Amino acid sequence: MLRRLGWLIGLNNRSVQAKKLPDAKPHPAEVQPVVMLDSVQEIAIYIHRFHNLDLFQQGWYQLKLTVRWDNDEYAPVGTPARVVQYEAPSLVSDEVFGVWRIDDTDNSFATQPFRIKYARQDVYLSIMVAFDLPIPENEGLPSSAVILKFELLYAPVLVNGSDFQASPDYCPAAIHEFRIPPKALLGLHSYCPVYFDAFHAVLVDVSVHTTLLKTVSRKVHTKVPSIAYSTTNDVSGESIDGSTQRVNGRLEFLSDRLHHNLSKDDVLKIFNLSGDQVFYLWNTFLNFHRDSKTRILDFLRDEWAKDRRAEWSIWMVYSKVDMPHRYINGSFDESSHQIVHKRGSSLWKLTDDPAQMAAMRAELHRRSIAQMRMNSRSIQDMQIFGDPSGIPIVIIKHVMNAPQRTSSDNLYMRNLDIRDSITTSTVPSSEAVKKLSSASAAQSGRDLKIVIFVHGFQGHHLDLRLVRNQWLLIDPKIEFLMSEVNEEKTSGDFREMGLRLAHEVISFVKKKMDKASRSGHLRDIKLSFVGHSIGNVIIRTALAESAMEPYLRFLHTFVSLSGPHLGYLYSSNSLFNSGLWLLKKLKGTQCIHQLTFADDPDIRNTFFYKLCEQRSLENFKHIILLSSPQDGYVPYHSARIESCRAASMDNSKKGKAFLEMLNNCLDQISAPTAENRVFVRCDINFDTSSHGRNLNTLIGRAAHIEFLESDIFARFIMWSFPDLFQ
Repeated sequence: MLRRLGWLIGLNNRSVQAKKLPDAKPHPAEVQPVVMLDSVQEIAIYIHRFHNLDLFQQGWYQLKLTVRWDNDEYAPVGTPARVVQYEAPSLVSDEVFGVWRIDDTDNSFATQPFRIKYARQDVYLSIMVAFDLPIPENEGLPSSAVILKFELLYAPVLVNGSDFQASPDYCPAAIHEFRIPPKALLGLHSYCPVYFDAFHAVLVDVSVHTTLLKTVSRKVHTKVPSIAYSTTNDVSGESIDGSTQRVNGRLEFLSDRLHHNLSKDDVLKIFNLSGDQVFYLWNTFLNFHRDSKTRILDFLRDEWAKDRRAEWSIWMVYSKVDMPHRYINGSFDESSHQIVHKRGSSLWKLTDDPAQMAAMRAELHRRSIAQMRMNSRSIQDMQIFGDPSGIPIVIIKHVMNAPQRTSSDNLYMRNLDIRDSITTSTVPSSEAVKKLSSASAAQSGRDLKIVIFVHGFQGHHLDLRLVRNQWLLIDPKIEFLMSEVNEEKTSGDFREMGLRLAHEVISFVKKKMDKASRSGHLRDIKLSFVGHSIGNVIIRTALAESAMEPYLRFLHTFVSLSGPHLGYLYSSNSLFNSGLWLLKKLKGTQCIHQLTFADDPDIRNTFFYKLCEQRSLENFKHIILLSSPQDGYVPYHSARIESCRAASMDNSKKGKAFLEMLNNCLDQISAPTAENRVFVRCDINFDTSSHGRNLNTLIGRAAHIEFLESDIFARFIMWSFPDLFQ
């Protein structure tokens, strides 16, 4: 409203082309005083809670905020105009020190220091700070974005809290920036989660609110144009020829046409009246926010979560494919250079290597992103929007089971909306499960959700912590186990690794079930697994153990990050294959023999063939297979559980055995044991340009490790389909 009034009196420098009257004569230019109506952008930032997800170090922490215009180092910066401490921090006296601080040197705001002692610790700060950001002169509607900068300051435990607050020289441990686009500056209420980075994994619950307020009026001198313009009929802005101008879908008034209709005093009165009304409404909202801070934050957080799939769809490509019945043979048509797989009544045509096709598709999509113009009305996370072409491309293929197909185009979304319930029965030798059985009949109760994370070859139990952190953000109530039992033991037999994991999982699940049963009724148990690389093989081996049988009915979601589910048959990476050969010859690594089907002369007696005969996948409600065509450590088809060009052309015993393994796995996935099962294949294409051309990129190790060092792809998938992870 206030900015439109600026158009009335000459603040718009982007007016349409002037129209001359036929008999108009130029008049000499004269200098007249024109009232310039100044306005200020106010950005209110509410800091609700600091949640420690995974900080590596105990100590004193502090949040520092600054606000500035984007792409203009000479523009005025935001100044903290008002600070309201809603309530005292939730920590005891020795864990929080002092009060918030405003630094006049850089116009920054800093919260009081607080001490972090343990993981998943909450610090409720409950403070609102409003920044006033002067709008540059002679600017109409906001054309520049605003940058919000959050800095995480850290000091060791040995430092006294008073010394930490008194010294402004502590370097930030991490920085997270957000961009408010010009359109959002006209009015915004948004949730804004601050994560910082992988080494400082926290969640700061923040909401951002923007408005345009008036300041004071001043007079400057400007030249009256010496060209006569068409006049207007009234203050509505309708010209003689009936034409109007619209900017951003709104009717904007041409200031030069209204010079003759409104006096400067009238404009000032309207401006002051409108400004007072906006200021009153803004203060009313701030008072309401103080009284209803939690309800407002919860509402904005829910709206933010609902918008994730649309907001991040720039980097995600969706498609649906049918799962045929069975692969029975393959042939190569030399005339068309197409591989045709027959599986039941359907045909699967492959015009080229699937990995190359996926990489090419992702690269074309990445190039189109580089040419996009981000035109959003939402707050933009600069970890994602700062370099849009460097973000992983996620290609999602929902594989629809042929027997369960319907005519509805919304099958996938309906599957996501359906809540699967697990029928409970008695598991012998567990008092907790007996309590679960008696409580399952009751309508009330709580769900016990457990997620097991399993590392890969020569891995560490914290390898998957970034995926775990994203899961915790979606569902903070999960109980998780970062499997340690196979650390430094991943060179042995998969059967031994699977048995160790099974015992570790059973012990953990029993402990959590007993604890949950003591605190109340258990309504449901959901047991999910996440594996990286051969960790997925260890998971499937553990599930095939007889000791795990009573717990198979609790299986919920299986997330496989680049897992060699079909072994290393038909691996096309010659450099990596040479490395595997050396490991077998020089170190005698047992799991490598099993991965390459060298553990038995008869392929049908090998470990992997026997594993695929086990029903280790059919009890999961949701199966998500993540692969990357850039990953040379795991064959592309093996990570996706699908056939490949070489296998379809192989009519030998090995080729037939491979198809039998593939069919066994797909039969488990399509089994009717879980109604409305969601089966998704996700291609992740990383931007490896920053790695350069080195050995890691040549052998495909860079992409294999990127699954552990980046969480953006997991953020995209998990927040786009949260029902799969709850």
